[in-house]
Amino acid sequence: MKITVFGATGGVGREVVRQALAAGHDVTAVVRDPARLGVPAHDGLEVAVVPDLTDAQALVPLLAGRDAVISALGAGTNKQAKRSPVTGPAVRAILAAMDRAGVSRLAAVSAAPVGPDVPSDGVIARKVLLPVLRRALRDLYADLAVMETAIGASSAEWTVIRPPRLLNKPRTGNYRRVIGANVPDARTISRADVADALLTTLTDPTTKNQAVGIAS
Repeated sequence: MKITVFGATGGVGREVVRQALAAGHDVTAVVRDPARLGVPAHDGLEVAVVPDLTDAQALVPLLAGRDAVISALGAGTNKQAKRSPVTGPAVRAILAAMDRAGVSRLAAVSAAPVGPDVPSDGVIARKVLLPVLRRALRDLYADLAVMETAIGASSAEWTVIRPPRLLNKPRTGNYRRVIGANVPDARTISRADVADALLTTLTDPTTKNQAVGIAS
């Protein structure tokens, strides 16, 4: 496949690029600072420096002829999201560029707290821990919610991946997945496994136009 990856210098995005190249895909990694990519030169890798991800017209050439798009974008911290929301505005532009370029398949990473509570989770988790987390990171999650709304209203064939807390651990390929809901008793997952989920969902028709919860 030919895949364009946004947010390629982040923890998940870098793993997406590495795993996609290892699987034999051609990858266009969209970055602001190529020095932060940290992926060795590869015949299948093209690095595109784009300072403004909200300029849809500038993104069109990066999508023309591609089979799919992966967004690993995220503000990083609540303070960054409050100061300047990144993900929602950028993904709106990406969706517009996809439409102009004739690319339909999109996989994007969000976060478990943006999705609905899991009824089987305990009262403390649902009534105490999650509300505290959502308040503490309200601007970050609001940015992701804007992204999810834009994706859901688009004409794309989309999948949104909702992980819990991310860890810097190796890829296992062995994680729980729930289509259309969050994973019960979800705590953590490695960034490498989130990257695996983003890539594998591209060829899984059961995940089209679905939010998918994942967790270790």
